[in-house]
Amino acid sequence: MQTRNSPTHYGWVAVAFHWLMAPAIIGMFALGWWMRGLSYYDPWYRQGPDIHKSVGILLLILLTARLLWRWANVSPAPEPAPRWQQRAAGFAHWVIYGLLLAISVSGYLISTADGRAIEVFSWFQVPATLQGLENQEDIAGVIHKYLAWTLMGLVLLHGLAAFKHHFVNKDGTLRKMFGLAPRNNAA
Repeated sequence: MQTRNSPTHYGWVAVAFHWLMAPAIIGMFALGWWMRGLSYYDPWYRQGPDIHKSVGILLLILLTARLLWRWANVSPAPEPAPRWQQRAAGFAHWVIYGLLLAISVSGYLISTADGRAIEVFSWFQVPATLQGLENQEDIAGVIHKYLAWTLMGLVLLHGLAAFKHHFVNKDGTLRKMFGLAPRNNAA
């Protein structure tokens, strides 16, 4: 598999970005949802949020690298579909990227509201640069929650669309997402 994208399929770098981020994003949602039910005396009360924050910062770094890679590469041509579907798919991708960025920012604002830096797996720290806003943690928390639920709805739709392309349309969309060239007999 080639490194860079081609007009017919994604290269291994774009594929790796997608398949590293996809399970991490779903896992972050599950971890965040689970953490909300922890009591102060639960052994995961501190460890869960620390993992969530660390993975969140790493996802933001991956998102930035992914967007730069996307900007520097050609995108494979879309499979034949009505123009409105192609535009809707493009719009949905950019909304996903925007939601990921907004979720990261709101998570950062929650985590740094008290002025403490975010410790990323004891590898490095992300300093608190904006703190002390009135109700910062609460407002950012509500935003974070609703954006995360919106993202999960869009991720579900994204996955269903990929399966629809593969099993109903029988086109090469899903194959491209694995870095494979479309089948010669694809309709």
